[in-house]
Amino acid sequence: MPRSAADPAKAAVTKGLRQEAGRWLKAAREAAGLTQAELAEQVGLRYYTFVSQVESGLGRVPIEAQGAWAAAVGHDPAQFARTLLRYYEPELHRLLFGDAAEDAPRARQAGRG
Repeated sequence: MPRSAADPAKAAVTKGLRQEAGRWLKAAREAAGLTQAELAEQVGLRYYTFVSQVESGLGRVPIEAQGAWAAAVGHDPAQFARTLLRYYEPELHRLLFGDAAEDAPRARQAGRG
């Protein structure tokens, strides 16, 4: 089935959620006392620029790397993955865990649904 044209409003929400995820990840890295280069080294990345891209909302932490990122910043892997899921795939998060206000990213709380 071919993909339909991107909905600009949905694209804007997705971009906003990615940026929120990036801010959350940056705060976690900084709280762990790591530079982008140190985090990249700990999670097996060749270049720290990928960390920069993720923190700016231009990229996502790959599913297969989420455990390593969680360990590097001192977070529980399951909670780390759940938090990223609510940013990266909010509808899947809602289906799996419900729509509790404390779990909803700010973009959803602001009326996105």
